[in-house]
Order: sequence, then C-alpha cells, then structure tokens
Amino acid sequence: MSLVAACAAAGVLAGPRWQWLPIAAGALAALLLGALRLRGPRPGRRPALRAAASALVLASCLGAAGAGGLAAWAVPVPAFPEPSGPHPVGAVTVQWEDPGREETWTDDPRDHRVVVARVWYPAAPDGAGDRAPSTYLGRDAAEAETVAEGLAAGFGLPGFVFSDAAAARARAVTGAAPAAGPHPVVLFSPGLGGVRTQNTVWAEGLASHGYVVAALDHPYDSAVVVLDDGTEVRGAVEATGDPAQDDRLARGWADIRAADLDLALVRLLEADGGPLAGLADPGRVAVAGHSLGGAAALLAAEDDPRYHAVVNLDGLPRLSADASLPQPLLALVAASGTGGAEGDARYARELDAAFAASAGPGYELTVPGTAHLGFSDSPFLLPPLPSLVGSLGREETARITEAACLAFLDSALNGGGADVADTLSGLGRLTPKP
Repeated sequence: MSLVAACAAAGVLAGPRWQWLPIAAGALAALLLGALRLRGPRPGRRPALRAAASALVLASCLGAAGAGGLAAWAVPVPAFPEPSGPHPVGAVTVQWEDPGREETWTDDPRDHRVVVARVWYPAAPDGAGDRAPSTYLGRDAAEAETVAEGLAAGFGLPGFVFSDAAAARARAVTGAAPAAGPHPVVLFSPGLGGVRTQNTVWAEGLASHGYVVAALDHPYDSAVVVLDDGTEVRGAVEATGDPAQDDRLARGWADIRAADLDLALVRLLEADGGPLAGLADPGRVAVAGHSLGGAAALLAAEDDPRYHAVVNLDGLPRLSADASLPQPLLALVAASGTGGAEGDARYARELDAAFAASAGPGYELTVPGTAHLGFSDSPFLLPPLPSLVGSLGREETARITEAACLAFLDSALNGGGADVADTLSGLGRLTPKP
C-alpha cells in the first residue's frame, strides 16, 4: 500500500511517464499480495510453500519497481540550461531547395536536393512577447514524436523510450523578433543519423552571445526529416561491414553534407524576408559539425574563402591529400578516444593532416571526462554512462564546448575577446597547432 501511494504521488507530481508502468505494476502486485495475506492461510496450504511464494512475488514487485526507477533515472525528462549570454534567443525552421542539384538518394531526375534547417538568432529584448519556448525536437508535437521515434530506432530502442524528449521544450522562442543585425554566422552539421536539434543547448548558447546558428537536417542521412508538406524522409545510410567500402561511403555522405552546408550559406545570405532578413554577415561565417558533420564542415571549408573559421567536434577528418584550408581551425577531442588503438592512431593522423592544411591558428583541445556523444545534447537525453556520454555530468560538457567555441569564434570572426590559448588551456588539454 505504501508503494501504491508513492507511485500515485510521484505520478501526480512528475506527470505521466512510461517509466512509471513497471513501478505501477509492481505496486499493484504488492497490493494484491497484501490482500491475499490478509485473508489468512488457506486450509491445506503448507506454510513454507506459502512463505516461499510470497517472497517470490514480493521480490518480483520490488524488481519491477526498481527497474522503473532505474529507467526514470537513466532516461530523464530533459532539463536544458538557460543560455548563458545577454540576448534572448529566437528560432525558426526553414526549408531550402537547390534546383540545380539532383537528389542522389533517389532515381527520379525531377527530385532536387532539399534541406531543413533550424536557425537560432539573438532576439530583441522584448521580441518574444508572451510566447512559450519552442518544442525541442520539431516544429510541433507531432513532428517531435516522429523525430523521437526515429532517434530511438537509431539506437535499436522502441519509440516510446524518447517520449520525454518529444515532449521537451527548448529555451528559444519560435519566431521571436530578432535583434538588429548583421551577426556572425555558424553553420552546423550533426553526426551520422543525427538531427538538426541535436546540439540545441550549444546553438542557443552561441545565439545568446550574438551569433546566428543554422543547423541542418540532411535527408536520407538524418534519422528522419519531416519536410514542409509533411513528407517523412527516413535515414538510408547503412554500413556494409567492409572497412574500405564503408570509408568510401562515409566520404560520399560527407561530400553531400558539405554541399548542403554551401546551400544553407547561400540561402541564409540571400534571405530578404521574415526574421532572417539582414541577420547574416557574409564577412563573418564559420562552419562546424559533430562527428561526420565535422568531416563535412572541413570539406565545405576546403579552398572556400566564404568560410572564415572551422570547428570540428570530435569528427574524423576526410580531406584529400592536397587539401587547403584557408581558415583557423578548432578541434574538440573526446578523451575516451575511438575505442581502439588503431582508430585512435588514425584519428590523430587525420587530425594532424587537417591542421597542416589549415592556414592557422589551430587549436586541438582534448577534454578530460568526455565521450564522443557528449559533444551533443546526449547527456541530457541518455543514461549518464561514462562510456556513452562521458563522466562530467549532464551540463558540464555543454558548458565546456560552448566556452571553447565562443573563445575561438570571437577571436576568428570578431577580432577580439580573451586570449584563445589561455581560455582553452583552462578547459582541457590544449595542443596549439602552427
């Protein structure tokens, strides 16, 4: 009865969550067991057998309740921090089409490449009015549920596991009136199978400090992309198991993403209406990415003077041997490594080659206590396992990532700010690159 009461109280306070189902089942079984015991022993029932059966049922009840409690702890209701900068943050979702580029994932020659972007920007002090913060994973609740199911499928989990993320709210306000521009721009590509909102905390933090951040969904690569007309485009990337073939495929996927970033830059700078008009400064543009998105960012910046800085969040560079990067480069590296000595050696070798191709200055920052997924919003969504998201807790990796990027971008794009090397040295193990 105490367990039933605790479940009811927790459900009322926290709201309905799937994690309460096993707890409620355990509580109900315990209540039934208690009712049976109140009836007293039945004639002919052996006391020892009755006690063993009761103990087994009670252990099952406690096990179910414990499993539900563990699930509630491991997959929490996302609680995103307030952006750290002085500006409130607005956001808008846009769709851009490239009529000159055929969609390589389909056979229809009339199908042209389309990308969907979430754009965060500094808002005017009273630009949000009384509107509520935006839905985290999509334009509305229906899209958020679709994206949550797609992300869960990417981890091999049932769709309801990320139902709390589907219901979560970000800090930015959709359609808030923007602060007068122009502002420096950061284009962002997520990890393999990732979605445009996977680095929302980071993007909102940059926007609160005066940056316009445009993060992309890459159709057929992202877990699921919902187009303006409601069409759902599911991810189609798939490894073959052959390392050489998978490397070629990954380079091809990164090339497509790089072209998507170029499209986003053109459309963002061309914006002549809505909240994005006049916001982007073509003289202050950075390109960034996480994991495969980091590789795409480097490919987009190759020999392209439109980009003035590059940020690689733990991505394996896939540049050609004669690549040239006319920009400074910041690389954040997870201290947990790739999971194997061979992978670590290749990553270090490719990263050194990227720094050698860069015009500099270059900064390689290895952050103690971090894992690969920690450089996204994953610590707010996934179990806090060190091998999965690092050991810094739910907010610390996000704080370090934002602080490192702000120091680098303020120097590279705005020509000011604190000493980059000094700031980065306080955030991890810094290796300056010539």
